Amino acid sequence: MNITRLTPDSAGLVSWPTPSLDRKSVVTVGVFDGMHRGHQAVIGRTVELAKKFGALSIVVLFDPRPGLVHAYAAAHDGMDPADDVRDVQALTGVDERLRIMRELGVDQVIVVHYTLAFAAKSYRFFLGQMVGKLGMRTLVLGQDAAMGKDRAGDVKAIATLSAATGVFELDIVDDRGPGHVRIPANAKPQMPAEWGEPADPLAGLNKAELRAWSKKHQAQLHRVWSSTNVRWLLSQGRVVAANEILGHRHVIEGTVVHGEERGRTIGFPTANLDEGSVVGYLPVDGVYAGWLVDMGPADTADATATDAAQSDNANNANRVASDDKARIADGSPWRWPAAISIGTKPTFSETTGLHERVVEAYAVTNDWLDLYGHRVRVEFAGFLRPQVKFEGVDELKDELGRNVKETLAITAA
Repeated sequence: MNITRLTPDSAGLVSWPTPSLDRKSVVTVGVFDGMHRGHQAVIGRTVELAKKFGALSIVVLFDPRPGLVHAYAAAHDGMDPADDVRDVQALTGVDERLRIMRELGVDQVIVVHYTLAFAAKSYRFFLGQMVGKLGMRTLVLGQDAAMGKDRAGDVKAIATLSAATGVFELDIVDDRGPGHVRIPANAKPQMPAEWGEPADPLAGLNKAELRAWSKKHQAQLHRVWSSTNVRWLLSQGRVVAANEILGHRHVIEGTVVHGEERGRTIGFPTANLDEGSVVGYLPVDGVYAGWLVDMGPADTADATATDAAQSDNANNANRVASDDKARIADGSPWRWPAAISIGTKPTFSETTGLHERVVEAYAVTNDWLDLYGHRVRVEFAGFLRPQVKFEGVDELKDELGRNVKETLAITAA
């Protein structure tokens, strides 16, 4: 899979590559945040049609998320966000999306740095570029897709343009999933109060109760297969339900740094992630079962990223390291079951005076792991318990022991 990164100029224009002089392309366009089942359906259809027509399958991927860019501009006098502005609402980083696209068999991904100037171009201009530069014969979109200035290029408008010009076909994929769900308009993270995976609070409600709940929370309808729904579920600790929509485990990545090293003193040494380095959506505070994967030294990965971003060479532009698949694979020697804690360490915070939110993972292994300075991948499999204050170290150690047993049971399943 070839990967090309493009940055629009000040006028919003992009120097599109020419993927092939003799083959047409089947193209899809979007952010694909989370790469959930709906996204996979759209990209899978793109690959399917490309193989059918003997064409190239191309994904035009926008990064950062348009939602971040427009929200930042609204709060900062119409300015684009700087490169160091973190998108804490993004479910996945670009690397994770690229990994899944590779598994789906995509030929080429064009990562476009989304800017306000680029967003100001009309959908007609954008699609003209896709046809003229990328050789697009078919455009594949989900049912609610929209593009171009003011999102004027919805599916209906694009279908009309396709029929009028006859230069490309439009293929619409049902990417919505099984209906719709209700999500509070101003949803906020809420840590579950009980131990174990949280249940659906709307399960079992009759129509009158459901209407009352929706009115109280000013709930809005969203597709089941949507990044918004996944984000909502993770903000409530409902990892299993989120993973079902994703079609894979929810993932974050970050760099391991030195923490208080208190876990080592009580027999549970943890890999502490630098929160500023975390890529991916952090679920609500709590203790989770999952996996920890060593992705290798962070400085090496960063150097590779820099080289890839500055080069048009196809090999260097392939951003995702060649050994990622081997490291991530189930059963790899770089992977361990892990009890994952997100929160403020309430048992010790009064003593230490430290109340910042931390992410730490205890890898269940008999080996000593020296992961400082390494990039690690944390995969979430289930919610174990809320963050609570224990009476002392012994009580905490007993609970951590139970958490480890629960983690091993969940990951073994």
